[in-house]
Amino acid sequence: MLPEKQCQSFTDANMTESQTLPVMPTRVMGLYDKPFWDHVQQRSMCLQRCGHCQAFQYPPSPVCSACLSEDLNWTKVSGRATILSWVVFHRKYLEGYPAPYNVITVRLDEGPIMVSNLEGPQPDGSWIGASVDLCYAEMARGLLLPRFKLGA
Repeated sequence: MLPEKQCQSFTDANMTESQTLPVMPTRVMGLYDKPFWDHVQQRSMCLQRCGHCQAFQYPPSPVCSACLSEDLNWTKVSGRATILSWVVFHRKYLEGYPAPYNVITVRLDEGPIMVSNLEGPQPDGSWIGASVDLCYAEMARGLLLPRFKLGA
């Protein structure tokens, strides 16, 4: 496992009293989402892993997407991933995401694909294929979001 990385802190000394933490839209919890977000809040990304075929899956569901087994366990992932796709939005759509901001699609080393944001420096040239590592960004109300930073 990689050592835990910290994303940009929105509570650092650079913040004035008039500034606030970014507001995150309210999470819409599906029937199987709560364990995922509980683990993220503990800075420990866990995904469902099938006890029968050993496949990891995201998003969570009641059965394995590979073999349909119901033998699923929440298992910690490495936090390493590769960027598959990216975009930079130049329009503000959500309060907690002032323009410009990026959105990346990554494939975790364990296999599942996730959509997130890239924190810190951006890759030179194409982002596709860049190695990234999991980190956590703190939002308003103490909520954490899984994000990624360029790998070492």
